[in-house]
Amino acid sequence: MIREIAIVGNSQSGKSSLIRDLQEAQSLRRESPELRFDEHLSHEDMDLEHHDAVLQVVDATDLEESLMLTPSLVDDRHPLVIAVTRYDRLAQTGHAIDIARMRHLIGVPIVVVSTLTGEGINELLQLLRKAATQPHSFAHPVVHGWEQENKDAYRAYVHGVLEEVLQHPKEDQSTWQERANHLLTRPLTGFPVLVLILCFVFWATFAIGGPIQDWLQTGVDWLHDCLTDTLSIGWLRSLLADGIVQGVGSLLTALPNIIILFFFLSLMEDTGYMSRVAYLMDGVMHSVGLHGRSFIPMLMGFDCNVPAIIAARDIQSPQDRMLTMLMIPFMSCSARLPVYILFISIFFPRHQALVLGSLYLMGISLSFLFAFIMRRTRWFNQPSDIIINELPAFHLPTAKSIGRHIWFRVSDFLKKISTVVLVASVIIWVLQYFPSQDLSQIENSWLAAIGKAMEPVMRPLGFDWKLSVCLLTGLPAKEAIAATFAILYNGDLTQAALPPVSAYAFMVFVLLYFPCVATITTLRREINWKWSTFTVINSLAVAWLMSFIVHAVGMWLF
Repeated sequence: MIREIAIVGNSQSGKSSLIRDLQEAQSLRRESPELRFDEHLSHEDMDLEHHDAVLQVVDATDLEESLMLTPSLVDDRHPLVIAVTRYDRLAQTGHAIDIARMRHLIGVPIVVVSTLTGEGINELLQLLRKAATQPHSFAHPVVHGWEQENKDAYRAYVHGVLEEVLQHPKEDQSTWQERANHLLTRPLTGFPVLVLILCFVFWATFAIGGPIQDWLQTGVDWLHDCLTDTLSIGWLRSLLADGIVQGVGSLLTALPNIIILFFFLSLMEDTGYMSRVAYLMDGVMHSVGLHGRSFIPMLMGFDCNVPAIIAARDIQSPQDRMLTMLMIPFMSCSARLPVYILFISIFFPRHQALVLGSLYLMGISLSFLFAFIMRRTRWFNQPSDIIINELPAFHLPTAKSIGRHIWFRVSDFLKKISTVVLVASVIIWVLQYFPSQDLSQIENSWLAAIGKAMEPVMRPLGFDWKLSVCLLTGLPAKEAIAATFAILYNGDLTQAALPPVSAYAFMVFVLLYFPCVATITTLRREINWKWSTFTVINSLAVAWLMSFIVHAVGMWLF
């Protein structure tokens, strides 16, 4: 029997990760009753009549505010369990919590959990199952000293609990963190450090991944030659060798670079450095009418635009929230990365890190320009809320956390190339193979007819019909662009007689044009269909204009 568990907390900090860990842990124990988790930001958002038990998520680094919900939850007389998260970050400051004493004073089960190491997850699941199935064993004590919804009494009670359970260090142990925060959040030193870190990350992406990429390309070429030599049926040989192997294989060679890039991004996130970047960017964001809180979803957009848009829900102001969501498609998501890696490796072998960094910087800069302009329209001209940014303590990342993040991106990448990209590769091969049934006669193929119909619009950008077709196949998934490019040149990408200026303009177009279908669908759900339609039209217009400017200026200079 499925039991409904309400999860509440003052903020999103650690809550979503805890829900994922609970769902993952219980999925490994099919013999146990299943639990359904219903997430809420505050007690006021809940209808407790529909829940069998309540789980309160308490942030150890913000105990006073987190515990302010506790008296009200105790008064509701529902089975209550408290999960204390981020305890390791509290311990880094030299503080501690007497959990046993805290259980006694509040009168409910309290468990310390970690979403990074999994500590306490199993114990918490057992308590939740017991609370949902045996509510009588979770009877709350009658706590005196407050009246229902009396916030002053609640706060006095919380202060009393903290006086007894919170243990302070004999001396300040956070001096090094204060010095680090001072270094990383001051514009004079923070921005140079950020630039150096990003330069290193982009350099390492190609320096470490390049040799592995070459090795994988050798394997793809070997498989292509084997299929070409062994298969006698002409169309089948061409489909497998020239269509599937060359299309999907071109993406697989970019896998090492993707793993390396997201390893470093995960490292920056788990250590707490990304929070310092958001704080550092607060002044820049205010110049376009937003605040640093909006920069966190934007950073998440480098991974995937869809969860980044969803993460923007935490922004309180409706105008700020909507504008941040509309800015996110300018961020270069991981789906575009294989295209960059392919083109940069071919056309910019001497300036790989510089070219890749410039694309990410262009996306951020255009998003700021977009926000600056939209803030002066009638839809978004309200002043931004004043936000106090919280800097979490620095944290030593774990191999489990980093590995889980990398595997999530890699598995999503592999899933795409085994489904959407595979289907796209077959379709491209069919359009290229027919009606002449000879790949050497590609100029007479159906694919060429489609590309040449698009060419008049794309020719001012320096794109021929082949590049135009590549952009068309990237509508469902941007990874398909690299696959299409490899198929069109039969795996020998050195045949692409493309000026570097046109190659860079092409990557700019890929950066800015038409977000994936999932992103548009998410925007329609989170805002409305009008703004999602606006995003499609605006992205195409900006992509064409910026590519035209890049190509025109580049041809004039070089």
